Amino acid sequence: MIASLTHVRPLACAAASACLYPARLVPQPPDLIKWVRREGGFVHHSIKVANLEEEKTNGLGFGLVAADDIPKGSELISLPQHIPLRFDEQSSTLIDLAQHIPDELWAMKLGLKLLQERAKTGSFWWPYISNLPETYSVPIFFPGEDIKNLQYAPLLHQVNKRCRFLLEFQNLMKHKLENVKLDEHPFGGQNIDASSLGWAMSAVSSRAFRLYGNKRPDGTHVDAPMLLPLIDMCNHSFTPNAEIVQEKEANDGNMLVKVIAGSQIKQNDPLELNYGCLNNDLFLLDYGFSVPSNPYDCIELKYDPALLDAASLAAGVSSPNFSSPSPWQQQILFQLNLHGQNSDLKVRIGGLELVEDRLLAALRVLLTNDKEAVENQDLNTLKSLATEAPLGISTESAAFRTIIALCVIALEHFPSKIMDDESILKQKVSTTTELAVKYRIGKKCIIIDAMREFTRRAKLLASKESVTTQ
Repeated sequence: MIASLTHVRPLACAAASACLYPARLVPQPPDLIKWVRREGGFVHHSIKVANLEEEKTNGLGFGLVAADDIPKGSELISLPQHIPLRFDEQSSTLIDLAQHIPDELWAMKLGLKLLQERAKTGSFWWPYISNLPETYSVPIFFPGEDIKNLQYAPLLHQVNKRCRFLLEFQNLMKHKLENVKLDEHPFGGQNIDASSLGWAMSAVSSRAFRLYGNKRPDGTHVDAPMLLPLIDMCNHSFTPNAEIVQEKEANDGNMLVKVIAGSQIKQNDPLELNYGCLNNDLFLLDYGFSVPSNPYDCIELKYDPALLDAASLAAGVSSPNFSSPSPWQQQILFQLNLHGQNSDLKVRIGGLELVEDRLLAALRVLLTNDKEAVENQDLNTLKSLATEAPLGISTESAAFRTIIALCVIALEHFPSKIMDDESILKQKVSTTTELAVKYRIGKKCIIIDAMREFTRRAKLLASKESVTTQ
C-alpha cells in the first residue's frame, strides 16, 4: 500500500537532524503563496518566503519576509474558512483514538488529522504538508546524550512523559487499527509508529494556533487549535510586528483568519507574531528553540519542608517552622494551596515576578512567630513583593536569605558550570547539543540573576535595619 502513495513518503520520521535547517518533506514542494492565492486567500504582494539567519528565526530556518516596506495596518495574509487544517468530527476512528489523548497533549489530536491527510493521495492540504519540515528539533527527537545535556529535572520529566505517551499510544493504535478494513483505515493502511506520531505532534505544537474554529449548531464558533498554512511561517517575537485577527465574511458568516501589520515592517524584516508569553521549557518542548534572556522564563522548585530547612540552615536563619508549622501557619499554607490534599507544590523563582507570590508568603509566615502581626495583614499583602517587609525587616531579611540559599541549591543541581557550557559552544557541536547547552545556560542565568536581585534587596534591608537600631 505504501508504494501506491505516489505523493508521500512513508509515515516515519528520523531523529532531529544535525543540520541547521531541516529539509522539507519533499525536495521541491509547491509554492505555498501561489497555493493560498489560488484557493481564494490573500497574500500581500511584498511578502516572500526566505531562508533567514538563525538569530532571526530561532533556528527555524524558513520564514516570511517583507520584500518592500509595508505600512502599519496593512493586511498581510487572509485565509478563508476552508484553508486552515482542523480536527474534524467526520472520522469515527480518529475520534475514538483522540479520546485516549490527555488534554495537555492536545497537539496529538490535531496531529492525527495531519497524519491522515499526509497519507491521503490527492489531499487538499498536500501543498501545505509537503512544505513542512521532515524533522523537528524538539527534545523528544534529541539523542539520549542531549536529553541528559538539558540538565534540568522538570524539563527532563516532561520529555520522558511525552516519549512514554508516544510509545504507549503507538501500541494502542496498533491494537485499534489491526482489524480495520483497508478502505476504512484512516491512514491508508500505513503503520503508525511512535516516530511518526512524534513528528505529527511536533508539527502541530510548533505551528498551530488556538482560534475560533468550527460552528456549533446555534451558529457560535468553538475555540479550537488549527494549522494556518503560510501564517505559521511567521516567526516569534515578544515585540511582534504583526498580529492575527479573525473576522466574519460578509456573504456567509464564515470566519476569515487574517494577519495584520501591527507596526511598519521595513524591507527585509521578517514577519513576527507573539507565540505567547511562555517560558523556555514550553518553547523548547513545543517549538524546538529557547529565547535568550526570556523575561518569562523561570526555574521550578518543589515546595518541600526538608529543602526549605536546608536552605534556611545554609542562610543562617534560626528556628524556622518549615518542618513543623503551627496550626495557624498550616491554615495559611492551606490557603496558599501549599498544604493539604491536592495541594500544588510547584513553585517558581525568576522571571518577571522574581519569586512566586505563594512561596514568598509562605516564607514570610513561617519565618515569624508573631501570629498577631500575620493576622493584621491580608493574604494579598503577604504575597506581594512590592509590599516592603509587612512582617518586619528581620523576617523579610530571613525570607530573602532563604530564597538566595534556594537559588544556590538549585544551581548546584546542574552538573556543569556556565564557563564549561560556554566552552562547549565554542566547539563544533550538533544542533541538538547546542540547543541543550544554550537552554541550560539560560536556566542558570535566571538563578544567578535572582540571587543578585535578592542579595541587593537583603543588603538594602540590612542598611535600613542598622539605621533603626542606632
